[in-house]
Amino acid sequence: MKGDTLGESRFKLGCFFSPCVEINFPELQGLQLNQAYLAINAYLGSKGTDKANCLSASQVRDVKGLVLKREGKTMNDEYKGFKVWWKNVTSPNGDKSYQLTFHRRARSVITTSYIQYVVEEGTLLHTKNKKMKLLSNEQSIWRINDFEHPASFQTFAMDPEKKQEIIDDLIAFINGKEYYKKIGKAWKRGYLLYGPPGTGKSTMIAAMANLLNYCIYDLDLTSVHNNLDLKKMLTTTFSRSIIVIGDIDCSVNLTGNRIQKDNLRKNGEQSKEERIIVFTTNHLQKLDPALIRRGRMDMRIELSYCTYEAFKILAKNYLDRCGDHHPLFEKIKTLLEGTMITPADLAETLMARNQIIDVDGSLNSLIQTLERMNNYQRRQHHEHKEKQDRKKHKKYNIFGSLCSKSIRLFSCEVWLLSLLLGFL
Repeated sequence: MKGDTLGESRFKLGCFFSPCVEINFPELQGLQLNQAYLAINAYLGSKGTDKANCLSASQVRDVKGLVLKREGKTMNDEYKGFKVWWKNVTSPNGDKSYQLTFHRRARSVITTSYIQYVVEEGTLLHTKNKKMKLLSNEQSIWRINDFEHPASFQTFAMDPEKKQEIIDDLIAFINGKEYYKKIGKAWKRGYLLYGPPGTGKSTMIAAMANLLNYCIYDLDLTSVHNNLDLKKMLTTTFSRSIIVIGDIDCSVNLTGNRIQKDNLRKNGEQSKEERIIVFTTNHLQKLDPALIRRGRMDMRIELSYCTYEAFKILAKNYLDRCGDHHPLFEKIKTLLEGTMITPADLAETLMARNQIIDVDGSLNSLIQTLERMNNYQRRQHHEHKEKQDRKKHKKYNIFGSLCSKSIRLFSCEVWLLSLLLGFL
C-alpha cells in the first residue's frame, strides 16, 4: 500500500514538472460512439497516408473503396508553428482512444482552434467516405442496412419549379447552422409529404438523402410501445440524418390518443440537431392539425397525380427523350389533363420490355392506358353522381311524405277543434 502511494506521488510530481499536456479522445461515450473520435480517425487517416512509405490497405464495410492507413500507432502534426503528437491507444480491456500530446505553451491554440479544425475536417472526410445507411427499428433497436437507392431530384417526376423550390429549401437548411443559432431555433427541418399511394413519397425521401448524403432512420411507430422507447430511439440517432415516420395516419391513433400524440411531438422537438424529420400520409384530413401545424412541419409537399411536366421527365428517364417534340406528346398532354394516373403507374407503362426501347410503341401503349383509365373514371364519376342524385331524390320524397302526413294530421286536428268549439 505504501509502495502504491509512493508511485502515485511520483506520477503526480512528474505531471507537475512535465512541459507537455495530454488530451484523450475515447472511442465510446457511455454506450454511444464518440463523434470526435470518428472525426479524428478520418483526419489522421488522410494525413498519415500523404508522405508515408509503408501503408496497410483494407476494405471497411461502412466506407466506399479501400481504406489506406499508415502503419504504426503514432503520428506528428503541425498547426500554426506548434507541433503535436497523436497516439492510437488500446487499453488492456480493449477500449480504444486517441491521445493528443503538445507543449503547454500551445495550450490556448490547440484547445481553442486546432482541435476544432481537426474535428471539422475529419467530419467532412468521414461523411464523404462513408456509405449511406438505412436504419429501421425493431422494437427499441436500430437495424442497419446499406442504402443504395438511385433516386435523384434530376430524375424525379415533378413540376420543375416545385422541385427546385424543395431543393433550395434543403440546401438552405444544411447551410443554415449559424442562422438557426442566431434566431435561437433548433437546427431541424420538418417536411410533410402527402398524396395518394404511388405518387413518389418514398422516392422523394431517397432523393433527399442522396442530395444531402444523409442516412435514413425509418421509424415504425407500431413497434414503439411507450414514450421511453420513443425517446430512446430518437436520442440514439446521429446528426446529418433523415428520420422518416411513414403513414402517420395508420401508425398510431392520433386523434384518439392524446398522450401518444403529445409524446411524439415532444420527443421530436427534443431530438438532436441537424436533423430532417419527414412525415408521410395518404390521408391528410385524418391528421390532427396540432401535429402538422407550422413550426412542426416547416414545409408541406403535395405529391399528386402525374402532370404533363412530370410525364416529360419520365419520358426522358425511360425513353431517352428530351423536350416535348414527339408528335404523340400533345395527345398525351390532353389525356393527362382529364385522367388521374400516378407517376408509378405511368412509369410502369413506359418501362422497356426486355430492355429494348420502343418510343412509338411505349407512347401508343400509354395513350391506350390513359384512354381506358379516362373512360373508367368518367363512368365512375357518372355512376357516383347518379347515386348521389338518387339519395337526394329519396331524401326529398321522404321529406315530402312527412310533410303530407303532417298536413293531414294538422287538418284533422283543426276539424276536431272546430267540432269541439261547436259543441261547447
